[in-house]
Amino acid sequence: MTKLIIPDNAVLLPIDMQQAFDSAPWPRRWNGAVDENGLALLAAWRSSGRPVIHVRHDSVTAGSTLALGSPGNAFRPGFGPKGDEALVTKGVNAAFIGTDLDLRLRRLGAETVVAFGISTDMCVSTSVRVGANLGYRMILVEDACDCFDQPDGEGGVISARDIHRAHVATLRAEFAQVTTTAELVDVLRRPVAA
Repeated sequence: MTKLIIPDNAVLLPIDMQQAFDSAPWPRRWNGAVDENGLALLAAWRSSGRPVIHVRHDSVTAGSTLALGSPGNAFRPGFGPKGDEALVTKGVNAAFIGTDLDLRLRRLGAETVVAFGISTDMCVSTSVRVGANLGYRMILVEDACDCFDQPDGEGGVISARDIHRAHVATLRAEFAQVTTTAELVDVLRRPVAA
């Protein structure tokens, strides 16, 4: 297992931590601790003084619960930018497509991006894959992610937990180092070696 190293200029990328995902038409989610873990991660990251760039999905699909101005577009309680933290808004699955995220990261000199959010298999996975393809060292905080049950196309349903596990496995195989909230918070709290 690769040692978890978080450079001082690593960027935390919370993806789509928005209120729409708590109600219809979104299916059942599995991770009841997603908010708790995400907030613990944000608090530890902010205490470490490292930069945060928030990502919000502003859907352009008519009637979407994520449309700009709809209640569901708002950040979940405790999430969203504070102070001078940046916000990137997107209309597709990847946070890098149609946004200035890559430019912002390059201006910060960041080579490491730590991602979490909703949903594991859609916007989080797509953003992590694109980030890795652009040359960033991507780290996924798997227990600060969540996703939904999905129809399998054959009359059945694939559980959100199984979808999450499969996507984390493929991201770990080629696109990202995978960690947990507790492990990352522990690394952030350790004193820097002289």
